[in-house]
Amino acid sequence: MNFKITGTGSYIPNVVTTNADFGQHEFYNLDGSSFPQDNGTTIRKFKAITGIEERRYLDNNLNTSDIAAIAGQKAIEDAGIDPETLDYIIVAHNYGDVKLNSNQSDTVPSLATRVKASLRIKNPKCVGYDVLFGCPGWIEGVIQANGFIKAGMAKKCLIIGAEALSRVVDKHDRDSMIFSDGAGAIILEAKDEEGGILSHETGTYSFQEAEYIYFGKSNHAEATDDVRYIKMHGRKIYEFALMNVPNAMKTCLENSGKSISDLKTVFIHQANEKMDQAIIDRFYKLHKLTPPENVMPMTIHELGNSSVATVPTLFDLVNKGKIKDQKLEKGDVIMFASVGAGMNINAITYQV
Repeated sequence: MNFKITGTGSYIPNVVTTNADFGQHEFYNLDGSSFPQDNGTTIRKFKAITGIEERRYLDNNLNTSDIAAIAGQKAIEDAGIDPETLDYIIVAHNYGDVKLNSNQSDTVPSLATRVKASLRIKNPKCVGYDVLFGCPGWIEGVIQANGFIKAGMAKKCLIIGAEALSRVVDKHDRDSMIFSDGAGAIILEAKDEEGGILSHETGTYSFQEAEYIYFGKSNHAEATDDVRYIKMHGRKIYEFALMNVPNAMKTCLENSGKSISDLKTVFIHQANEKMDQAIIDRFYKLHKLTPPENVMPMTIHELGNSSVATVPTLFDLVNKGKIKDQKLEKGDVIMFASVGAGMNINAITYQV
């Protein structure tokens, strides 16, 4: 018995925000000092580093749990299962439901409970809970679901990654241009088939790294409100990721029994294009190789960084044939990998 992904789904918001839309923002550094260059230069440099040209934001009437339910429903339909047969609903997020123009995160009841209610599932043995694990939260949810199934505690699990970062960004912070909204989901089932989850790897680095991503005050020194926003030390994160993520990916692949030549596609967290490319380059360098063409599909150019939603959304789009030059076939060996607040790192080797 193996543990296979039998359905995928995603929700990509309708509101498109381009880089040009940030042209009138007043950007400041973390210490409150003004940027030395004009916004045009700032935006051009941002695009060169991150690869982001536009991102997606939620409609005003939607919240994170709403789009999580939509993605979950699509995954259920794709798998062709009765939602009443689900044993677990695991929702990865970081900030709960934050309504438009609100400064309060709402996490009671849990987002998983809200998703279950939205899906109209009556079965009380379908257990819903949330995962707070930074950007790697969805992958960690898949690892947990795999453990439940492997232990005989479950047969079918719905794992969702959803986030609305547009509700927690500081308009005076250049990093606000990175973040976006979205949701992705899968159904993981016990199946008498070859393949499935072959190995996984997880680590938390917090001795010096715990505050690399945090909640902090506005960069605008004269801001009078007490609102907190998502903040990060970008250079430290970049250096940390390059030092640690490729090694975790290598260990994960080795534990799967597969070789680097077997690996067809890497679904990596869409953090920023330059960092992701550097991670892939270093991962293959550990094997004394260069990355094959098209090994790393990307959505960050159009969808931005939607945290826990990036990997499942990317996987769903490739699975549905919606990304050029990307196709999955039975027997393909792929990898999921992510890095984020914690600092947390994880990876899964999976055979389609």
